[in-house]
Amino acid sequence: MERQKKVAETLKREISDIISNELFDPRLGFITITRVNLSKDLRFAQIYFSVLSDEEGKKRAVEGLNNAKSLIKRRISERLNLRFTPEISFKLDPSVEYSIELQKELDRLRDEFRENN
Repeated sequence: MERQKKVAETLKREISDIISNELFDPRLGFITITRVNLSKDLRFAQIYFSVLSDEEGKKRAVEGLNNAKSLIKRRISERLNLRFTPEISFKLDPSVEYSIELQKELDRLRDEFRENN
């Protein structure tokens, strides 16, 4: 299990670096890799990301990442010493937006409480 976590963290770091420094696709503006779920055999990786954008921007980001998937996989293969380079898939992570909405609601409730007391 420890190796799986280390490889997942390394993938997260390397994919973030590849997106930031090697992909010059305008669809990939404000993407953050939030986590990587890696299969036990290290052959499949689900890459979760967040993007600060509207719905159309999110769709473009997904398209951009899917278009760059083969390049990202090739760069991972070059950078990491793994027996197999994992198959990667990208998934939009809604947890960041959920956290922002939750914080807004908490702020609203706090302000409402202050007004009533």
